[in-house]
Amino acid sequence: MMWTKKIPFNEDWTVVVLGLGLILMALLGFMVPKPSFSWSTSSELAEKVLSLSNLAKVGSQFLVVYITAILAALLLHKSIRSLLVVFPVVFLLTLLALILAGNAGVKEYNLEAVIFALGIGLLISNTIKLPEWFKKALSTELYVKIGLVLLGTTVLFNEILNAGTRGLIQALVVVISVWYFAFWLCKKLKIDKEMSLMLASAVSICGVSAAIATSGAIKGDSKKLSYVISLVLITAIPMMIFMPYLSEWMGLSQEVTGAWLGGSIDTTGAVVASGSLVGEEALKISTIVKFSQNVLLGIAAFAISIYWTYAKSVDEETKREKPTLKIIWERFPKFVLGFVAASLLFSFFISPETNNTVKDSLKSLQTLWFVLAFTSIGLETKFKDLFQHSNKKPLYAFLIAQTFNVIVTLVIAMLLFQ
Repeated sequence: MMWTKKIPFNEDWTVVVLGLGLILMALLGFMVPKPSFSWSTSSELAEKVLSLSNLAKVGSQFLVVYITAILAALLLHKSIRSLLVVFPVVFLLTLLALILAGNAGVKEYNLEAVIFALGIGLLISNTIKLPEWFKKALSTELYVKIGLVLLGTTVLFNEILNAGTRGLIQALVVVISVWYFAFWLCKKLKIDKEMSLMLASAVSICGVSAAIATSGAIKGDSKKLSYVISLVLITAIPMMIFMPYLSEWMGLSQEVTGAWLGGSIDTTGAVVASGSLVGEEALKISTIVKFSQNVLLGIAAFAISIYWTYAKSVDEETKREKPTLKIIWERFPKFVLGFVAASLLFSFFISPETNNTVKDSLKSLQTLWFVLAFTSIGLETKFKDLFQHSNKKPLYAFLIAQTFNVIVTLVIAMLLFQ
């Protein structure tokens, strides 16, 4: 493949080309069918998830992501031989995680596929010694970044306005105040900046997606990302269960309760489940508020990218000198441009009808890339790296910041929705 040697591709530009290529393919009518992973009984598992028609859809997704991964390896001059063996294995493990997460009982506890993927990968990597060639073929960052470019198709600027003025005001106030408090707290506890940025974004914006987007923007450590996501998912469960009862005990209206739940709980699934326990109005308001926070993700990721690029350009020896625009551009994570391009394209140039046609296919692919990334993280991580002594400070910071989040959001919800 001599032609690839003439093209100056790095990983970020490769992600932009391949991510936008997948979007263009869907817009041209070549949509990857969305498989179903929802089931509650063994008979449903056999008849729906493992049916020939559904497995054909899974096969279609596999071919698309497999070819995409091969093209990425070609552009980045990586070993194809190892990838041809490793990627199907990672995909099968990812498929198992998606099936486990699709169980109705599991969904009640808001356990997402990424946590199963991470767990399966960790179990294998800590019981079987994987060869180095296998680990080298894992492309965690690549998978995360492609997923983030696809995530841009769901961040629509016009829908920010449709989310409601009060919901948007609450989202802005909560995100800004909680993010700065969490980041300040991490600084006081002497937590490194990578972990601080991921933790602050996860607590203040929208949990898992925010942590992944931030990690991608700053090229963060995958082990730190796994830890933050574990905290998000673990704390979301008791919040989802107990906050509706706490709101009833405090005598809060459905509107205030919905705004409180939507602004405090970090994952969309847990917000919906919790709002449903309260009532129809609470569910509606909680969804609007959480959606308002979700759509701020793109703005936050872009701002964090700028900040991190500038911060990394000023090391201890040169911190008195401001980095030039050239240096900032060189170090800026270019894949963010793919995210922004996708968001602008679907916000202003793609009709709602076309969006409705392609969104399920693209959303399913986005989820698949993220879960593939977490399977890969698990396969290259040891338990001792994930749960080391130094992780106690981030735990304390997360719990304190989450408590601050709950209190601030309640006050703002009472002021705006009372």
